Amino acid sequence: MLGGAGLLLGVSAAPAQAAEVSYATECVPPPISGLPPVQGTTTVAVDAPAQAGTGDEVEIVWTFVRAASKNPDILDLAEDTVRPTGTLKAAGAQTADVVLRGPRENPPIPKGGEMKLSTMKGTLKLTSPGEVTLTPDAYTINVNRPISTDTVCTPKEPVRPAATITVTDGGGDPGGTTGGEPTDEPTGPTPTPTDPPTSSPSPSGSEPGDDGGQDAVTGEEVQVPYACKTPIGDRDATSPVRIDATRDGGSFALTVRFRGSVMDSPADIPKGSVKPSMEVVLGGADRGTVHVEGPANAEAIKAGDPIGIPDLTGTYRPGASGRSTLAPGVLTVEALGTTTTCTPEKSLVSLTLDTTEQEGGASGGGAAGGAAGGGAAGGAAGGSSAVSGGLAATGADDRGSLKALGLVGGTLLLLGGAVFTFLPGRPR
Repeated sequence: MLGGAGLLLGVSAAPAQAAEVSYATECVPPPISGLPPVQGTTTVAVDAPAQAGTGDEVEIVWTFVRAASKNPDILDLAEDTVRPTGTLKAAGAQTADVVLRGPRENPPIPKGGEMKLSTMKGTLKLTSPGEVTLTPDAYTINVNRPISTDTVCTPKEPVRPAATITVTDGGGDPGGTTGGEPTDEPTGPTPTPTDPPTSSPSPSGSEPGDDGGQDAVTGEEVQVPYACKTPIGDRDATSPVRIDATRDGGSFALTVRFRGSVMDSPADIPKGSVKPSMEVVLGGADRGTVHVEGPANAEAIKAGDPIGIPDLTGTYRPGASGRSTLAPGVLTVEALGTTTTCTPEKSLVSLTLDTTEQEGGASGGGAAGGAAGGGAAGGAAGGSSAVSGGLAATGADDRGSLKALGLVGGTLLLLGGAVFTFLPGRPR
C-alpha cells in the first residue's frame, strides 16, 4: 500500500529509502452494503529519507502494492471515484501518527476487480535525534459514487517497520512533534477547505474564545466528534465547528460555522430541500440551549457538486450573570422528509462570554444537549444567512469531514428507487 519517494524538505536529507511490508488485514465494508468483513493481506511500500536533522520536515510517501480487499461483486466503480487515506505510526526517538492522503485517481474498477489505490503522502517534523521507525497502520478507502461510503482496513497482526529515519542533532528548530498531510490535495468528497482556519488570537490573559468584553468575538474552532443517526444507518464522524458572537445590548447574535466539505452530491438535489439546525449548549454561569438554524439550500445542487452547510444563526439572551460557555450541540439536517441527527460524543467549548442576566433569558432551560426550556426557547430566534459554502468536514481527513451528513444526499437516491439489488443467496 505504502510507497513512493520520500523527500526531506530540509537541507540535511540523505537519499530516500524504500521498503515493502505485508501484513494480515481486516477490511470492514460500509453497513449499507450488507457485506461481512473481509480478511486479506496488504502489501505496501514506504519511501522516506534515510537520514535527516532535528527540525527538518520530511515527506513520507506510501504506495499500495496490493490492497487487502477487492471490489465487491456488486457494482463497477467509475474512474476517479476512489480515494485512500491512512496512518503511519512513528516510533523510536519520537512518536507520532502521520496522516497520509492520496488523490481521487483510479482507473475504472470492475465488479470483483483488484482495488487500484493512488499513492498517499504525508509529512513529519523531526524533533529528537536517534532512529525514527515508520510502521503502516489502518487505512480507509472512500468511494464517492453513487453515494459516499468508507471501507476501513486495520492490521490484524503486529506490523514490522517499513522505513527508518536516522535523525541527527541539527537542522532547523525542532518545535513540536507534528504528523500531517500535504496541503495541496485535490478536491474530493471531503475537499481541503479553501478558507484558512479563522480562529483568531484570544485577548491577552483570556481563554480561547473568550470575549474579553468585546462587542464581537471569534470563537475557537473545535473538532466535534459526532454520533449520527441517518435514514440509512448510524455513523460516527468528526467536524470542525466554530461559534462566533456579536453583542447586541444584553443579548448576543450567534453564528455557528462549519469548515470543510461533506461530499460531492451523488444526485441532483432540488432547491429548498436541505435545511440544517443546531442546539448550542450553554454552560458555566448559564444553563440550557440556544436554537440556531440556517436557510435551506438556495439553489439546486447538481450531481457531483459539493454539498454544503450554511452558517447557522440565532440569538442568545443570557439567563445568568457571569462567565457563560457555548459549545456545539445536537445537529439536525432535514431533507425531503427525512431527518439526520448528530449528537456530540463530548462537549467542547468554542466560546466564553461575560454575560448579564436578561429577563426571559436562558438559565434554567433544558439539560445540556436537549431542547431549551423556558426562556431558552423564547430567547433563541433562529435566523437565516446567505449560504457560505462552509461545510462540515471529516476528517479523516485531513480534515475531517462530517461525512455522515453526506448520507442525507445518498438518501435521495434510496428514496427514488433501489441503488443496489442484494441477492442473499448469491456468492459475494
